[in-house]
Amino acid sequence: MLTRRRFLLLSPALLAALRPQAYAQDFSGFPLHKKKQPAPPPPVFVYFGTDTNGGASKGIYRSTFDPVKGTLSQPVLAAATPRPGFLAVSPLHSGPRFLYAVNAVSDPGATVTTFAMDSNTGDLRQLGQVPACGSDPVYISVDSGGQSAFVADYLGSSVSSYRIQSDGTLSQPVQKIDFKDAEKFGALGPVAARQNAPHPHCATISPDNRFLLVCDLGTDHISVFAIDPETARLTPTQLFTNNRPGSGPRHIAFHPNGRWVYGINEIDSTINQYLWTSTRFSKQPQAFLVNTINVVKTIDPTFPAEKNTAAEIAVAPGGLFLYASNRGEDTLAVFSISQKDGRLKLIQRIPCGGKGPRHFTLTPTAQGLICGNQLSGNVAVFRRDAITGKLSGPIQSVPLDSPFFTLFA
Repeated sequence: MLTRRRFLLLSPALLAALRPQAYAQDFSGFPLHKKKQPAPPPPVFVYFGTDTNGGASKGIYRSTFDPVKGTLSQPVLAAATPRPGFLAVSPLHSGPRFLYAVNAVSDPGATVTTFAMDSNTGDLRQLGQVPACGSDPVYISVDSGGQSAFVADYLGSSVSSYRIQSDGTLSQPVQKIDFKDAEKFGALGPVAARQNAPHPHCATISPDNRFLLVCDLGTDHISVFAIDPETARLTPTQLFTNNRPGSGPRHIAFHPNGRWVYGINEIDSTINQYLWTSTRFSKQPQAFLVNTINVVKTIDPTFPAEKNTAAEIAVAPGGLFLYASNRGEDTLAVFSISQKDGRLKLIQRIPCGGKGPRHFTLTPTAQGLICGNQLSGNVAVFRRDAITGKLSGPIQSVPLDSPFFTLFA
């Protein structure tokens, strides 16, 4: 006889028989069931541009970065090409990837070279070469849609634009803008030895892909151009200055909020903070940089400013910290960023692990920083604390003759 007591005792077993899948799901999180550990992230390709004048370097070198250990493999030659001083890579789409290098030779016939990247091996294969439209090209940028590229020519005093063609190569120059017109781009600065001519040192695309910002070390100005996405042509909009003649603007970095812009000045080793705003619904887009007069030194106050040239600048993901490099003092400076007003506060100054830190970059996860020391012929790897922003190390030093530039791809 099925009594009430017997029914209650049998109910769990009956339910289990009727719903085996549900019970299996209920126990899936039980400690006896081991969760499958995620696979470690694969190594990442790293490319180094080097100075091929007089040294052992032959062009672009390739290494792999282990994101678990935070270390680099020994670089090997990926492509022989003269003085690849600055590199850029096509956006990460489903199609093939391309790498672009400016050949920073002091010759009016300087070039920009396109390479196809092998996604499996990281090998580079040269596809094409076009004129840089000036001597000593020092910077190249590619828009986020992979449609246009822009080059700054330091000694050629110009900026050139290009269309990116369907095969990944650059078109012939679409436009060349000559910065020697003082009425348009400002008079030369007072430091005769460094400011004897306009010297465009960067061609940085704004986060919204609509404007190009050019730092001119020779005139102490920053030019802002509107980009025509269909043609890659540039329309001058505004000219801005930090009101400090002789500072020598070199590179800029946008904060993730798109509102704050930081400019590093090579000659007087300082960083300026600007406010950025742009029109959104105008047929003739315009953008503006407002100087906040918030200025910090990148070097120790006791270090002679004339013996240092500031170089690279970067804002970490999340926007809490900013990094800068000093050639002469040979340090990396770390600043915290006030989330209220964007002001910078020095929190660390650490030796760069060599001499002449021309360029550095944060690793893809921002857990580390890689610094190329041009004068000592090595690449130094640092760990980065995401909470404090501070660097530790170097944890590794890899020999490489005259490193100019570092690019993760």
